Amino acid sequence: MSTTSTTGTTRKYLALAVGLGLVTLSACGSSSDDEGSGGSGGSKTVTLVSHNSFAASKNVLAAFEKQSGYKVKVLEDGDAGQAVNKAILTKDNPQGDVFFGVDNTLLSRALDNGLFQSYEAKGFAEIEEQYRVDQDKHRVTPIDTGDICVNYDKAYFSEHKLAPPTTYDDLIKPAYKNLLVTENASTSSPGLGFLLGTAAKYGDDGWEDYWKKLKANGVKVVDGWEQAYNEEFSGSAGGKKAKADRPLVVSYASSPPAEVIYGDPKPTTAPTGVATGTCFRQVEYAGLLSNAKNAEGGKALVDFMLTRTFQDDMPLNMFVYPVREGAQVPEEFTKYGPQAENPETMDPAKIADNRDDWVKSWTSLVLK
Repeated sequence: MSTTSTTGTTRKYLALAVGLGLVTLSACGSSSDDEGSGGSGGSKTVTLVSHNSFAASKNVLAAFEKQSGYKVKVLEDGDAGQAVNKAILTKDNPQGDVFFGVDNTLLSRALDNGLFQSYEAKGFAEIEEQYRVDQDKHRVTPIDTGDICVNYDKAYFSEHKLAPPTTYDDLIKPAYKNLLVTENASTSSPGLGFLLGTAAKYGDDGWEDYWKKLKANGVKVVDGWEQAYNEEFSGSAGGKKAKADRPLVVSYASSPPAEVIYGDPKPTTAPTGVATGTCFRQVEYAGLLSNAKNAEGGKALVDFMLTRTFQDDMPLNMFVYPVREGAQVPEEFTKYGPQAENPETMDPAKIADNRDDWVKSWTSLVLK
């Protein structure tokens, strides 16, 4: 069956592929060999609303359609923050049945505004315990995870005979002055994640002082990830073409594998590395939208997103890690971009209580 999809540049690596001069396909069709909820009358189209980083293999979505009897329609609605805000504004008459892409930095906003209805997905018991939230109401289902971390240009540090930074503390040392580019915390998911990582590391009383030192050390702030990574970062393929001069960038732990996978010619090793002491753990969720017109189809789709078929497909499409126990991770991930052993984390409730105030303070401190 056919699938309708509005394609867009993924937050991480479809944009990187463009920087490398490659053509990539956003997913539009899918399926699974695990059991999922079947159709039961009503609409035979189930609509997935997401940010513009959603991607899956066509054969994977086609398999879901064949198994469930539902046609999948994908609506991509900007970056994560924009998509969540629009979903909240339209919650009484939602654009779709399932929303995918709200992460732990924005989760409280979605839950507090009643965006999702309760549904415990089939396969929930297979999710790694550390990623489960809202287990009394099951308004959201964890789907993927990844680490927001500082990446470094290996060639730059080798040429300058300088050890790359490994921790937040390193970034404020004179040796790394004018080397880091990050994203605006008020407009960018990785930018916000980096801010939250510093708040988790240095606490309520210490993160502002840290950012004062980081600003004094010449950190550059741009609007979003694509500009930071593909235009300002000297280690990326796009950055090399743009003659970028910043060898440090806030990106993802899965960025080095992407440089290898999309490289043309394909490099034998990753040209970039990860400062593993600068990572903040991000988790993305899917939920059945309140007032969904096709709730049964939505349930089937959420079920499917936890199957091995979908979970195994995610890493090389969205460059994220699966949350299901036993799901396969590509060799390139384990070789070039392993997850941080001790990333900074923060309880969603603490994020909810402080996010807006922190972003306001950060904006005043760093951008003015």
